[in-house]
Amino acid sequence: MPGKAPMTFRQTHGGTTQSNNTMEQENATLGNRRSANRLADEKSPYLLQHRFNPVDWYPWCEEAFSKARQENKPIFLSIGYSTCHWCHVMERESFENEEIASFLNRHFISIKVDREERPDIDRLYMTAVQAMTGQGGWPLSVFLTPDKQPFYGGTYFPPEDRYGKPGFLRLLQQIHKIWSERCDDIVNSAENITRQLEAFSQQSISKDANLDVSTLKHAVALLKTGFDSVNGGFGNAPKFPQPALLALFLRCAARFGDSEALRMVCHTCDCMAAGGIHDQLGGGFCRYSVDERWLVPHFEKMLYDNAQLLDVYLDTFLITGEQRYAEVARGIATYVLRDMTHPLGGFYTAEDADSESYEGKFYCWSHDELAGLLSSDELNVVCKYFGITETGNFVDHSRPDPLPGQNVLHIANPVLTEGERRCLNAARQKMFAARNKRIRPHLDDKVLASWNGLMLASLARAAIILGEESWLQAAEKNSSFIRSHLWDEKKKTLYHRWRDGEHDRVQLLSAYTSQILGHISLYEATLCPACLEFAVALAESMLQRFYDPTAGGFWQSAAASDLLFQIKEDYDGAEPSGNSMAVLGLLKLAAITGRAHFKVAADKTLALFASRMKNLPQALTGLLAALDFSIEPPLRAVVSGNPNSKIVRDFLGILHSVYLPNKIISGTEDSLAGQVHAPLPEKAQPMVLLCSDQRCLPPVYDPESLRESLSKLAVRKI
Repeated sequence: MPGKAPMTFRQTHGGTTQSNNTMEQENATLGNRRSANRLADEKSPYLLQHRFNPVDWYPWCEEAFSKARQENKPIFLSIGYSTCHWCHVMERESFENEEIASFLNRHFISIKVDREERPDIDRLYMTAVQAMTGQGGWPLSVFLTPDKQPFYGGTYFPPEDRYGKPGFLRLLQQIHKIWSERCDDIVNSAENITRQLEAFSQQSISKDANLDVSTLKHAVALLKTGFDSVNGGFGNAPKFPQPALLALFLRCAARFGDSEALRMVCHTCDCMAAGGIHDQLGGGFCRYSVDERWLVPHFEKMLYDNAQLLDVYLDTFLITGEQRYAEVARGIATYVLRDMTHPLGGFYTAEDADSESYEGKFYCWSHDELAGLLSSDELNVVCKYFGITETGNFVDHSRPDPLPGQNVLHIANPVLTEGERRCLNAARQKMFAARNKRIRPHLDDKVLASWNGLMLASLARAAIILGEESWLQAAEKNSSFIRSHLWDEKKKTLYHRWRDGEHDRVQLLSAYTSQILGHISLYEATLCPACLEFAVALAESMLQRFYDPTAGGFWQSAAASDLLFQIKEDYDGAEPSGNSMAVLGLLKLAAITGRAHFKVAADKTLALFASRMKNLPQALTGLLAALDFSIEPPLRAVVSGNPNSKIVRDFLGILHSVYLPNKIISGTEDSLAGQVHAPLPEKAQPMVLLCSDQRCLPPVYDPESLRESLSKLAVRKI
């Protein structure tokens, strides 16, 4: 289940200057009558959201565990994120409830964790809850012994028995009673659960090095069985975009000439773009749809979704040449740069589902509201195109007093006359301007190295593919932000979260790997040597801090001191796993720089997860994409000349204009990239040398010749 958080400042956001959310006022009011708890000293917007709760919250810290041991109390661990709708609901119903808070404070030690800041903690206890209950989600509610071992858990609990779930207070009373009467039994059970979890995390990884194209064929064949031929996407409601799966299908469509795989991606992209999950006015995508039709989303917008979907729509555009995919990509990039970018260049984390305590209020429209805003002709075409009705298509079931007649915009009837389309464009401008005057959803304004790396990678590609120079400047500014605010050059350390002028002390594999890929992408778009140098420095530090040289694979976090045990995360879910990104990044760097130890670590990691790729491909789509890159040497494009000259910029634009996922681009001015190049002609003029299948084509000296050479290598029509 999905995400709220107060901010104590006003800001300019999305074209309007206004309060970040009514939660600010709510928390200010609470602060007038309550003292703040320990969370007031934290930087996480999610933890700050709870700073005036009557619950005596601790952050994840040794002080909390020491107190639990000293007083022999169980721990209630609550994990969520600031834009999670159902986290808001549980806060409103339970954590603001004086009776529930009093019981928690007397009998439990309560800990709050932001799953976005500490995905390593979240992953460990999410696995435990899924093992115990068969399902997971946020808010994640877990009960632990003072030694951090889980013994019971779930997700959202209502205050009283409801939705087939026990009431939260009644559950707390039962757990307290059992802890008081049978503490030893609970501790023994928790130890057993922990042993099983640790064994599972190890047993799920076994070596089987027989990986080849048949592994990819088998994976795609299996994944196709889950395709929804009517609505697009894979599986039933709730439906997630699954960009890693779509990207894998595009790779295999090109490799095998698989027109069916391409058709599935195109149909999915079309259905998502037409659905309510896609912000039809402002661009960008919500996290998922509660139905199978992409109609009604949970309205929170996450940076990682939009970063990955930007890549998918770019690649679908490159393969098909259809401009509608490029326009969706433009909308995503425009949204992120307009609404999700810090003035210094970092990308924010997420926007909430709720505004004014109602889910979707910022995005939805009533028929009466539109009738008062638009002309009669505009209203008619908007109702036709977006499927507007007086009864509406969305109800906020989490509220006892839902707003009536709410409509989620979706493309219900795309067939319009030229006159209707002009009328629609005028209406959309009015609607967007009117929406910008509404109270916006809460903005989680922390900057995460991991998610920023994903966005950096896709934005750099989008800039050069779609010819947007200002986007490339934004990508370069983002790179500068990361290196200035989250990278310690002396310690060669990358920290994970920055907010309000400070970074944390957390080091995560996903931060390193996504920044490696982001800076490779920026290097390939600009040929800036500093980008490649930074990617290499990150890779070397990553190998020292996270790599297991004995068995292969990478640990999720750098130190296990505050975790039950370490995990080698391989699940490519809503976000790509650290191991899949590590493999792809190391393989690319090995090909660009010739550093053999990068490829050794990547190959050993692929071998470690080989049986999982074969037996559970739906969970390892990112690793399968890395396998696709590893099967043969990539196409190499070596560009000589001044990277700032027009002809070299033209060369780079053409190199990015063809769907060739297994290619690398490097310059000749950079010593890191230059050491493995084939001998170059002595001509001084700019040129491109293409090398494929252990042979190099004759150098090309003009953009049109390069375009012709690439067309022979790419699969244009599948």
